[in-house]
Amino acid sequence: MDNTHAIHSSAEVDLLHAIGSRMAAADPFHEVLTQVIDCAVSLVKCDSCFVYVLDEQDLILRASKNPHAEQIDKLKLRVGQGITGWVAQNRTVVALAQNASKDPRFQFFNELPEDKYQAFLSVPLLCRGRLVGVINLQHIQPHVYKQRDIRLITTVGFLVGAEIEMARLETENSALSEQLETRKLVERAKGILQRDMGFDEERAYLALQQQSRQTRKSMKQIAEAVIMTDEMKRAARPDSASERASA
Repeated sequence: MDNTHAIHSSAEVDLLHAIGSRMAAADPFHEVLTQVIDCAVSLVKCDSCFVYVLDEQDLILRASKNPHAEQIDKLKLRVGQGITGWVAQNRTVVALAQNASKDPRFQFFNELPEDKYQAFLSVPLLCRGRLVGVINLQHIQPHVYKQRDIRLITTVGFLVGAEIEMARLETENSALSEQLETRKLVERAKGILQRDMGFDEERAYLALQQQSRQTRKSMKQIAEAVIMTDEMKRAARPDSASERASA
C-alpha cells in the first residue's frame, strides 16, 4: 500500500513539474488556458472543466473542456455571483459531492448544460495573493472530491496563476499596440481625404467609418486601402521619379 502511494505521489510530482514547464513555455493567452484545462483534467478525471479569468469585477469564461465556442469570452458573472463568484470573493475552495444546483450559492446559466451536473469543485487561481480567476471541475454523477484532488488542483492554481496573469497582460499590451497602429493609419488616411477631397477632419473620419460599415471591413483595413491607393497614384505620376530624386 505504501509503495502504491509512493508511486502515485511520484507520478503527481512529475506531472506537476511538467505542468510548470509547459506553462512557462506557453505564450498566447488562450493557449495557456487550454493547457490549464488539459492539466486539470489529467489530474482529476472529470466531465467538465471551466476557467474563468478576472477582469475588473467580472469573471469571464475564457476556456472550457467541452465545446462552448459561443460562450467563450462572452459569458460573465460578477464577483460574488453564484458558487464561482463566491469562491472568487472569498478565495476559498468549494467542493460539493452531489446536488450542486441545490446549494444556496448556486446560480443557473441556461446556456450551459453543466448546470445540471451533480458534483462541483471550484478553486481560486491566485498570483502573489491576488485573485486571477477560478477553475471549476464538474461531474455528471455524484463524486466525492478527495483531499488529494483538491490539493492537486489548488497546486495547479498556484502554478498557473502567474502565467495566466502574464499572458493576459501580454494580450492587453498587444491589443493596445494594435489600437495605436490603427489610430495612426486612420489619421494618415484622414489627411489624404482632406487633401484630395477637400473634407474637413470630421467628414473625413465619417467617410472612413461609412466605408467600413458598408464593406464590413475594419477601420484599419479601410485606412490601409486609402493609403495604398494614394501611394499607387503618387508612384504612377510622370514626375514621381524627379520628385523622389529631388527629395
